Amino acid sequence: MVETSSVALFPLPSLTEIDIWEFPENGQGKAYTIMLASGKAFRLRRLSSTGDGRYLFVPLDHSVSDGPIVPAAQWDNLVGALVAGGADAIIVHKGRARTVAPETLGGCALVVHLSASTARSTDADAKVLVAEVEEALRLGADAVSVHVNIGSDTEAEQLADLGAVARSCDEWRMPLIAMVYPRGPRIADPRDPVLLAHVVNVAADLGADIVKTSVAWPIDRMAEVVASSPIPVLAAGGPPDGSDLIDYGTAVMATGCHGLAVGRRIFSSPAPASLVARLAAVVHAGGPDAGTRSPFPTIMAGAA
Repeated sequence: MVETSSVALFPLPSLTEIDIWEFPENGQGKAYTIMLASGKAFRLRRLSSTGDGRYLFVPLDHSVSDGPIVPAAQWDNLVGALVAGGADAIIVHKGRARTVAPETLGGCALVVHLSASTARSTDADAKVLVAEVEEALRLGADAVSVHVNIGSDTEAEQLADLGAVARSCDEWRMPLIAMVYPRGPRIADPRDPVLLAHVVNVAADLGADIVKTSVAWPIDRMAEVVASSPIPVLAAGGPPDGSDLIDYGTAVMATGCHGLAVGRRIFSSPAPASLVARLAAVVHAGGPDAGTRSPFPTIMAGAA
């Protein structure tokens, strides 16, 4: 005769139910239904260091697309500075992830980027997959990211790749960050809020957990993009005109964005730790629904 009981171990969302059987020496079994929080729920929590559902990510994948971002001897110092400043996550390719010591990352999450292209290509907008979710898991990643350019000549292939990665992420309970941009010969205005609302919903509908995209112009219309999306929206890059990054981040967060993903302006800074700390204060100053502030600073919208 089998006795059954239910035990709730964690009062957390996204629970997965499994059965565990115990067989003592007398041969009588007892089944326990255990409610286990899914791996995705834990990993998503690690992506926001303060647990407020806001994110400051620092992409460092530019070494594939454009070339080295710092000399090899300075890599550890750069990562250490980003962690010290309060970055929620760094984004790197799989080979670079192998060079990051766990003790260096500390509480900073690791995101492995699965897409690539180079500026030397005949079509730099044609992103291809160069890694798999399973590889990222073996590296200890907290999430993976995939890049899709809507309006590019290879849009169909990139969409298929995003869908395939989303399926694999579901199997492995791995958070998926979709970097989706309007880019290519069919895009007249990559900062059009209607177009940006379309691309963030493409990410959501194909299975992403978080979407990173360009900022609308004027910036206050980014609120329309955020309102259209069922998943958190991160603003990519900084102001291309070189204006103040903190003012830019403040304006973007005021539209309801859930965070910033800034790479070049941070890793090219003479004081990356200080800059990250100032941006982290902006990002984590309040919840994403805390309301908007106005007027918005007169600054250009960002570029990835």
